[in-house]
Amino acid sequence: MALYTPGPTAAEAAALCLTVEEASGAPVEIWPENVLAINVFCAMSTQWRIGMGGPTGLDYGVLESVMRLSGVPASERSEVFDSIRILETAALETMREKSGG
Repeated sequence: MALYTPGPTAAEAAALCLTVEEASGAPVEIWPENVLAINVFCAMSTQWRIGMGGPTGLDYGVLESVMRLSGVPASERSEVFDSIRILETAALETMREKSGG
């Protein structure tokens, strides 16, 4: 029995699109039907459009390429896009809460 389990490294947290602090919480189960969308959302983590007030949304111009490179079958891209939009909205709300805006 281990008395101490080290927390995630910065690289491990980044692989989940999280900070070390965010990744140090309780594990979260990702349902199999959401794995593709989560993987694409993480791959899009550097594709935020930024305005004067901060992030405004993801750059959809690269989304199809990211989906293709992430292995999303063409028949599932519409559903994954809908899921990405939900994740994007939640992320924007969280970012605004953290920035006080």
